[in-house]
Amino acid sequence: MTTVHVVGGGLAGSEAAWQLARQGLDVVLHEMRPTRPTPAHKGDGLAELVCSNSLGSDTTGSAPALLKAEMRHLGSVILDAAAEARVPAGAALAVDRDVFSVAVTRRLASLPNLRLSRDEVVCLDGPVVVASGPLTSPDLAAHLQAQLGVDQLHFFDAAAPVVTRESLDMDRLFVASRWDKGEAAYLNAPMNREEYAAFHAALVEAENTVLHLEEEKDVAFFEGCLPVEVLARRGVDTLRYGPMKPVGLTDPRTGRWPYACVQLRQDTVTGDMFNLVGFQTQLKWGDQKRVFSMIPGLAEAEFVRLGVMHRNTYLASPAFLEPTMLRRGRADQAFAGTLIGVEGYTEAAATGLLAGINLGRALRGHAPLVLPTTTMLGALARYVASADPANFQPMNANWGLVDPWPERMRDKSERRRRQGERALSDLSAIVDPITARA
Repeated sequence: MTTVHVVGGGLAGSEAAWQLARQGLDVVLHEMRPTRPTPAHKGDGLAELVCSNSLGSDTTGSAPALLKAEMRHLGSVILDAAAEARVPAGAALAVDRDVFSVAVTRRLASLPNLRLSRDEVVCLDGPVVVASGPLTSPDLAAHLQAQLGVDQLHFFDAAAPVVTRESLDMDRLFVASRWDKGEAAYLNAPMNREEYAAFHAALVEAENTVLHLEEEKDVAFFEGCLPVEVLARRGVDTLRYGPMKPVGLTDPRTGRWPYACVQLRQDTVTGDMFNLVGFQTQLKWGDQKRVFSMIPGLAEAEFVRLGVMHRNTYLASPAFLEPTMLRRGRADQAFAGTLIGVEGYTEAAATGLLAGINLGRALRGHAPLVLPTTTMLGALARYVASADPANFQPMNANWGLVDPWPERMRDKSERRRRQGERALSDLSAIVDPITARA
């Protein structure tokens, strides 16, 4: 029987391995941790969430929610595990990191034809899914660049701090979700104008960590995950229109929206830890404690994890990738995850799902699935396969990728609803007949 190798035990690799094994193929999932650690991972578990613990919005009508709906229809193991590990987060799907990783690992371990190998892969041999992620080892990255003949690109990413709930001053915080969507799940730290001005000034003046990287003089960040101090330096009100926006958050003590507001999202099932939403940072650890302790309610906060910054590697995938996630001209190789230029946990897992399905189909002598671009996953796959390689940048799921609704419609929410229904209908038309024959 053919053995398929999956390189990388993150979200994309775990999803790809699951999809391959469920098609009856022998699968070896390679994860280099703990043999070779990375600058951002804390442990050696599969599908470890490095930055946020949120998999994005689950609100009907949003682009991330449609992508999740499509993945559920395709049998996503990542979303199945996320449902088990879910923590309150209003309209978002957030998870307990440890419970989530254990849940993914347990599901993969239940498949008798799937084996986990703790080793570093530095070259490709035989049928393979490459899902080594943004922290791909330098040796493998160099091999991929040489074999594929493409540019190796990168940007810098950062993670947010986590604090213990018991160390927070709950008298200074209130519990709510923005616009009261979903359950009241966030701890909110309101600021008045004077508090915000002092916090902003301290953040701007705080010292960044030393990167110790050759690219230090020309640092590029992914716009969707900018360090909070970088945002602060763009203007005094930038944070108030970003991670500290107060709209939709009514302080019960005043009956009004605050001038600015920091949200804390539950990070564990037990609710004993919370992360600072949108507060990715590259500040030195001493400055993190000093500046973030100025947030109302966090004066005595215990930081169990401080923010860190790391380099993310990705490839100019339009130069070699098909929208099936298979390598152009090589039906025995597939690529997925952040390495191919998608940004976000759900997006990474979704491309891993598609790569696993299609490599399995190719190895079994079936034509790969080309998902319609009326679907979010099909549209995202089109982007990473057909964007301009010279100007290629990482991409989240968004409505701009999807084929527009054919009729002019002023009501955006109704238009999104119809696009979502169309996507699931078009996906079912392709997938359900195949499932019925399986």
